[in-house]
Amino acid sequence: MKTIPEIVNFFNDDQAYITTEDQPVFTFADVKKQIDSTKDFFEKNHIQKTDTIAIVCENGPVMATSFLATASNCCAAPLNPSYTSSEFDFYLEDLSPKALIVKEGSNSPVIEVAKKREIKIFNLLVSTKDPSGKFSLASKEENISNAINQNDNIVPDDIALILHTSGTTSRPKMVPLTHLNLCTSAKNIVQTLNLNRSDKCINIMPLFHIHGIVGLLLSSLFSGGTIFTSPGFNALKFFSWLKTFSPTWYSAVPTMHQVILTRASRNSEIIAETKLRFIRSSSAPLPSTTMKEIENTFHCPVIESYGMTEAAHQMTSNHLPPGKRKATKAGFAAGPEIAIMGNKKNILEKGKIGEIVIRGESVTKGYLNNPKANNDSFIEGWFRTGDQGFFDEDDLLQLTGRIKEIINKGGEKIAPLEIDDTIMQHESVFQAITFPIIHTKLGEEVAAAIVLKTKHQLTEQELKEFLRNKLAPFKIPQTIIFLDEIPKGKTGKLQRLGLAKTLGLE
Repeated sequence: MKTIPEIVNFFNDDQAYITTEDQPVFTFADVKKQIDSTKDFFEKNHIQKTDTIAIVCENGPVMATSFLATASNCCAAPLNPSYTSSEFDFYLEDLSPKALIVKEGSNSPVIEVAKKREIKIFNLLVSTKDPSGKFSLASKEENISNAINQNDNIVPDDIALILHTSGTTSRPKMVPLTHLNLCTSAKNIVQTLNLNRSDKCINIMPLFHIHGIVGLLLSSLFSGGTIFTSPGFNALKFFSWLKTFSPTWYSAVPTMHQVILTRASRNSEIIAETKLRFIRSSSAPLPSTTMKEIENTFHCPVIESYGMTEAAHQMTSNHLPPGKRKATKAGFAAGPEIAIMGNKKNILEKGKIGEIVIRGESVTKGYLNNPKANNDSFIEGWFRTGDQGFFDEDDLLQLTGRIKEIINKGGEKIAPLEIDDTIMQHESVFQAITFPIIHTKLGEEVAAAIVLKTKHQLTEQELKEFLRNKLAPFKIPQTIIFLDEIPKGKTGKLQRLGLAKTLGLE
C-alpha cells in the first residue's frame, strides 16, 4: 500500500479507527466516506490534487480526519494553531495555499491573514452528536462555477504533506513528503513494533508534527489499529485516558515522558491495570535514567527510535524484546538505508564518528523552492541529516549530537548528549541540557541548565564533584544554571541552540 487512499480502501470496515472520550467511534469505513465527501467539496471549489491546503485546527479527532481527507485529495499543510499573526503570515506566504481549512467560529489570527492574502477559507463544521472525526466543509464564496472533474487518482509520487523544518538556526525550509514517503515510513513503524489490528494507541503528540502524523496517526491506519486522539498533551488527564482507553502503546518526546513520571506515584492503581505492550520515545534523545524509570514504573519495554521530518519520521529504532535495545542508543536501521559519512564523502566503518546520511523511499526528494539547501543537503544520492554519530559493534546507532551543536572548546570537540545523559544520572536532576557559551580564549566553554526534582536540593559545586568521577575534566560544565523550567520548542523538545542568548549569557 503506497498511498493513503489505498490503505483506507484496504480496511474500509466497521472497526474503530478513531476514538475520543465523549463521542461515538469513527470507523475505517467512516474514514472512506469522509475522504469521498471531502473530494466532492474540493471538486466543487476547483481544488486539484496538485493544490496545497493549509489546515489550522486544535489537536483532536477532527484535526486527524481533516488531515487524512485533505492529503487523500491534494496536499495538506497543517500549521501550529498557536502561531501568531506574523508567523502565520510567513508560513502562508511560503506555502501559497489555494485554501485554508479552519473550524467555524474560530478566532484564530490566521483568518485575517488569509483574507489579506486572498486565500479561500473553508469552514470546518462539526457536531458533537456525530462520530468523533466526522466533519463537513463550507465556503462563503458565492456563484461557484461548475465543479471540476478530478479524474486523476492519487499516485505514490503525489505530494501528500508539506511541513516546515524548525528553523532553529536558519529560515524554516519546506519539506514535501509524498504518499510513498509517508506510507513507507508508516509501514516501517508497523513492522518495527509488530503493530496489528488489536493494538490501540494514545496520541498526545501535535498533529502538525511528523511524530504525531506518521509515528501515531498513519502507523495506526496502516496497521488497521485504533487511535485515541487527545486534545493535546495534558499530564493531569493522561492517566484518566490510560484508564478509560486501555491502550497497548503510546509514543512521546522525552520531556513528556518525564512529566508523566512525576505523576506516576499517585496513579499506581491505574498503572497496575494497564495493558501496555511497550512505550515508544522519539524526536529527541531519551536519557538512560528516564528510560529505566519508565520501564520500572510501567513494567513494559521502552523502545527508543530516531527520526526526522525529511525522512518522514523513523530512521532507526531499538527492537522489541527479545531483540536488542540499549539505553542512549538510537537503534538499528529501521527504514531508509543509513550510513556514516566522513569529511571526504567516504562511508566510514563501525566505531568511526561522522555525519549520519540516509537514502530510501521514505526520504524527501528535496526542499521546495530552495536550490541552495538542496545542494548543501544532498551528496552523491545521500541526504545529510546534520546529525553526528557512529555505529557500535552491535550495529546500533549512537548519536553524539547535531553537528551545529557540537561544542568546540579550544579545539576539543565535545558532544553535549554525553554530558546531558551523565548529569541526568544524578538522583536530584529532573531535566538537563548542555550548551556552549562564548569564551574569550577557548572560543566556546561548556555550560548546563538544570531543573531539579521537586523537594531536591543540589549546588553547582556538588554537581561538579559528581561529574568529576564520570567525565573528562574538559567536558565538565564550568557554568551551571538552575532553572524552574528549560525553554522548549513547539513540540516539547528542549531548545539547545540559542539557549545561551535566551538565558542572557551572551
